[in-house]
Parts: sequence; C-alpha cells; structure tokens
Amino acid sequence: MEQQNVIHQDQRALPNGTASLVLGILSILGCFCYGIVGTILGIIGLILANKDLKLYQASPELYTESSYRNVKTGRICSIIGLVLSVIYLIIVIAIIAFVGLEAIKNPEIFMNN
Repeated sequence: MEQQNVIHQDQRALPNGTASLVLGILSILGCFCYGIVGTILGIIGLILANKDLKLYQASPELYTESSYRNVKTGRICSIIGLVLSVIYLIIVIAIIAFVGLEAIKNPEIFMNN
C-alpha cells in the first residue's frame, strides 16, 4: 500500500494545475466586479482545467496525484465562479434595464421620491 503513495521520479505536475486553481478562486472573488471579471476568469480557468484533465486521463502515470486534485478543485471553483458571475451579470443588466443607469450612479434621486 505504501508503494502507491510514493511519487516516482518521472512523474511531474500537470502544466496548468496551479493556474486553473488560482483562476477558479479568483473567478469566485471576481464575480462581484459586475460579473464581468469573474466570467472571464471562470472561462479561462475552466478551459485550462479541462485541458489538463484530458492530459491526465490520457496517461495518468506521468502526472502526480496532487496536481490532479488541484485541477479538479480548480475546475469546481471555476464552475462555481462562472455561475455566480453570470447570475450577478444578469442581475446588473436587469437593474440597468428596469431602473436605468442614472439610478445606479445617483440612488438619492429615487430615494427622495
């Protein structure tokens, strides 16, 4: 059982494992920037994670298990950040469409009425 947890010398980390994890986390944080930043980061993180998952599935013996877990976690974070960002973006668009841009810039106009 101990032999399975040992990292072989020829194993290496997946190329975009850390990047997809960082982009996934930033997409969750970026969803509050009107949804645009989170959407962009979530899409990029999801693309990188899917690319690395295909690499790992093609030859899992070449890559470390920890980098595979990073990719899976980054993919999940990217999906969550993408969903939250799209919801937030839809809400912002709906507010602009129904209330107007002036109400967002100067909410005191509508508070006094």
